Amino acid sequence: MREIQRDQLKAKLDRKESLKLVMVMSKGAFDSLHIPGSIYFASVTEALNTLKTDDEIVVYCTGKPCLNSYRAYLFLENRGYHKVYYYAGGLPDWEAAGYPLEGTMARNSGGAA
Repeated sequence: MREIQRDQLKAKLDRKESLKLVMVMSKGAFDSLHIPGSIYFASVTEALNTLKTDDEIVVYCTGKPCLNSYRAYLFLENRGYHKVYYYAGGLPDWEAAGYPLEGTMARNSGGAA
């Protein structure tokens, strides 16, 4: 399993690298709080129709206790997606660093860390 660390992900986002940052939670959770630049899919079908097998994809959720992103990683990898990364720390890790968050519950509303 390819994991990406918080600072690696932050650097990629800061460089505006072409990657698909996928929050693997409910729509309500996504609307409440997510990493800027994240995308949400309402269904597996929507994800598979949108993501290309050569896209660089980072999946995350609310940290290691949440298995959604772990399962999404395995699901995509088993379907031939070759550049999938698992951000195990997820939202709690990102927030602990004081990095920007978006959503109705974001304390830094709009993004300056």
